[in-house]
Amino acid sequence: MQAKDSNPPDGGYGWVVVVSAFVVMGLTAAVLKTFGLFFVEIQQHFDELASTTSWITSVTIAIFHLGAPVASSLCVRYTHRAVVITGGLLAFSGMALGFLGLNMVWMYATTGFLQGLGRSFSWTPAISIVSHYFSKKRALANAVASAGECAFAFAFGPFFQWLISQYGWRGALLIIGGIQLNICVCGVLMRPLASTCLLEASHSETETPPGNGASRIDKEDKSAITHKIFNWMLVRQPEFVLYAIFGILAAMSFFVPPLFLVPLSYSLGIDESWTASLLSILAMVDFAGRLLCGWYANLHVTKTVHLLTMTITLISTSLMLLPLANNYLSLAIFTGFYGFFFGTTVAVHITVLADVVGMPDFDSALGLFMLIRSTGGFVGPPLAGLIVDMAGDYRAGFYMAGATLVLSAGFLVTLDQLQQRKERGSQTNPKPEKSTLPYPSLHPLKLQ
Repeated sequence: MQAKDSNPPDGGYGWVVVVSAFVVMGLTAAVLKTFGLFFVEIQQHFDELASTTSWITSVTIAIFHLGAPVASSLCVRYTHRAVVITGGLLAFSGMALGFLGLNMVWMYATTGFLQGLGRSFSWTPAISIVSHYFSKKRALANAVASAGECAFAFAFGPFFQWLISQYGWRGALLIIGGIQLNICVCGVLMRPLASTCLLEASHSETETPPGNGASRIDKEDKSAITHKIFNWMLVRQPEFVLYAIFGILAAMSFFVPPLFLVPLSYSLGIDESWTASLLSILAMVDFAGRLLCGWYANLHVTKTVHLLTMTITLISTSLMLLPLANNYLSLAIFTGFYGFFFGTTVAVHITVLADVVGMPDFDSALGLFMLIRSTGGFVGPPLAGLIVDMAGDYRAGFYMAGATLVLSAGFLVTLDQLQQRKERGSQTNPKPEKSTLPYPSLHPLKLQ
């Protein structure tokens, strides 16, 4: 695969892969976003506390992140296509078995564990293979693929509500599981790039000049090994560590605004019907932000890490201003700003990860990044809830999220400085090229 990854198609069949990933994003992340519609139904059916019922979603999120390294390692060992198809079958199984609704533990194991694993095995390789198919247009391709989450979330809200009213929560789970089988169809369309690195290594062994053969064979062998073994050693790379810390802090903030947006609107005395429209506004501007930022990043006017730093700064600013809203109009405007800049961030953060580690290690990096980032997702909401309880005001949660994002931007600046220092070092101290001739003193340039 190394040979192909160095010159990805950057179009053509790659756009089929992007559309497939767009659908996979919708059938995984968007389903998770709108699963709250089943919360009250399941709680009332089993007559359980809200905290007990919420563990279904908690298990799903936990397994989704914990399964990412496993999914990435399977992509390295097998193919992205095989892992996505497996994920689709697991997601369907989780919903289909959840249809039985035996007890709460059963729901944890099915709509929690199996769904989480299925989403991890679908989402991770789908977003990964898009980056393999694109280089110059990678930011745009990732933005289009990730936009599937917003588009499907916007449609799934009323659709899932209709399913529950017509077929009950059990019937709705079974139907949604059947819809998720389309993940398998998308997986089939994700044609793997041809793997030719081993053939090239053997070819170079027989045809490379004696003075250069050993180094080239060694280089090709290392390249082949990179694609066969999950690279856990990325945790020793300073650039990856800095980006992973950014991911933790960002995740601590990203889960907070949707959690407290509705309660904040209620505290302002806004009617429930108007409050629901805030979520629709959030989805629409998020969608627009992803596409617009992907298009801009594709112009290569701004370095991707600089663009990400700007979007993170703008998100933190909008979160700091959002608590100043005192009526529906001002709250809707600030929510729109937050949703738009959140979309721009999602559009480029995977592209930045690819730039940081390089494509040979991207599959391993994506899995590790998801695993490490999950700690922020787990810590953020409870910490914000504690701050809200202490302050007695939902606005405190937004201030906490904004401040954490400002801190995360500092790690992006540090990452950029480190990359620039290494680039300057490589330019001032370039590695001398090895001669391909048996006698370096007889190099053609020296004879002139």
